[in-house]
Amino acid sequence: MNRQKIKIENLSLGYGNSVNETHEIFPPFSVTADDAQFVALVGRNGVGKSTFLRTLTGLQNIFSGNIFINGKAIKTLSRKNYAKLMSFVSTEMIRVMHLKVFDLVAMGRYTYTNLFGNLSINDEKIILDSLKMVGMSDFIWRNVSELSDGERQRVMIARSLVQDTPIMILDEPTAFLDIPNKYEIILLLKNLTRQKSKTIIFSTHDINIALQLADKIWLMANRKMYEGTPSQLIQASAFDEMLADTSLKIENGEIKFK
Repeated sequence: MNRQKIKIENLSLGYGNSVNETHEIFPPFSVTADDAQFVALVGRNGVGKSTFLRTLTGLQNIFSGNIFINGKAIKTLSRKNYAKLMSFVSTEMIRVMHLKVFDLVAMGRYTYTNLFGNLSINDEKIILDSLKMVGMSDFIWRNVSELSDGERQRVMIARSLVQDTPIMILDEPTAFLDIPNKYEIILLLKNLTRQKSKTIIFSTHDINIALQLADKIWLMANRKMYEGTPSQLIQASAFDEMLADTSLKIENGEIKFK
């Protein structure tokens, strides 16, 4: 049986403003993720997926509730220790002129380098191995601004890999990609859970990808969080909540018109 890696307990999502007012955008929920598990976070626009992932990665303060990693509350962890447990790939595309692929990926080693950011021979090996793993070995000295969206996303995943964390979080990693690149990126991520025993959580609007490839789905719909394998959520009609006011339905494990 897989050991529990992440435990989210009575977590609600929200934010405050400059006059000390608070606003809850999603009520309390509890979910878990195990070692080497591939988890898809699914929900419609505006439901709070990005807020959830930013809270999970520590980029946004917890509104209420608790998040535990390996049984430890993240509130008790220093930023450096947290960065050694969890890496994050956002939807933001880096388009800095004259920044080489190698240098961008090397930024992921910041928690392991010295005060001046000097790379050791081992650091360089980890960078090259990560680029090879995502199929970008031939692009090491290419300018990041010259890459396609699919190539750039692979580089961002490589940067996350060199951070060498047991948990990887990705916010819409297939946004703006064509269908072949979408499946290549998701299959690459799923293989990492098997090859490197990483727990990977990714948000997606592509329900078919989540149904076909995720080990577990966290589904945010109608201010409720549903958790389970794809088949469990289908049997529980959880997707009906998400698709209630649309012309879509789930049939035989695929999304189709009603």
